[in-house]
Amino acid sequence: MKDISELQKHIGAYGKTREIYAQYRKLAGRKREKFYEQHSGEITACQAAKWYFDSLGLKKLPFMQSLKQEYAMLKAENRKRYPEYKQAKAKMIELLTAKNNMERILGVTEKEKNRNRQQEAR
Repeated sequence: MKDISELQKHIGAYGKTREIYAQYRKLAGRKREKFYEQHSGEITACQAAKWYFDSLGLKKLPFMQSLKQEYAMLKAENRKRYPEYKQAKAKMIELLTAKNNMERILGVTEKEKNRNRQQEAR
């Protein structure tokens, strides 16, 4: 879901700034420098988006609609699995609490645990 959101953000930025970037690339010399000063934010955003697409190896950009559908599908699946996650998390907290209680009862301290780990590493 995070990757899809990031890709959507870059596609949106690229769509908004690609015309300015194309104009910038057509210019030469002093005009180009002046144009860059006026539109540095847009040019940088377009270059960042292009770099991101290249890092993913994308030759053709996906449609925003298909990305939105995929995101919605993942979000629905995430909601469906949330009760299972919540139950597993509660069980983990219960087990960690029991472990800490047993260590306290047995008198195992952090120093002893670290010493045992160091000895095992040797």
